[in-house]
Amino acid sequence: MDWAFDITLKNRQLLKSFIENLSLKQLNTIPEGFKNNIIWNIAHVIVTQQLLVYNLSGLKTIVSEEMIASYRKGTKPKRDLTEAEIDAVKNLLFSTIEKTKEDYKAKLFQTYNQYTVTTKSTLSNVEEAIEFNNFHEGIHLGYILALRKSL
Repeated sequence: MDWAFDITLKNRQLLKSFIENLSLKQLNTIPEGFKNNIIWNIAHVIVTQQLLVYNLSGLKTIVSEEMIASYRKGTKPKRDLTEAEIDAVKNLLFSTIEKTKEDYKAKLFQTYNQYTVTTKSTLSNVEEAIEFNNFHEGIHLGYILALRKSL
């Protein structure tokens, strides 16, 4: 699983670069023809990883219920985020993955509730969830690139 975690961390580094290189206004802008913005997509991948890996394993997520409610599948931005909120999202990019690696090595993920994702693939264990999460994050990286181009 080291390889899968490494891929996640490399993608998270790319996501961090958007936060560091775009203005608050750019991160919060929803371009015409889009339903969300760059910072929503970044927060969404953090929440989705938590739901796929922790929640479906029957474990408490690292992120708050409020964050999950705001960024889970089917949500959209309700308001612009502040600089402080964006900094909190930036910090979660890596702390959540480092904690997941630590918990995985400690064998915390003992059970998994099967879940069929929108691509019709069924996740049956935490390893599949971690691997699928990389695919999901790649989709959102592409979406972020399109959003940036539209700014």
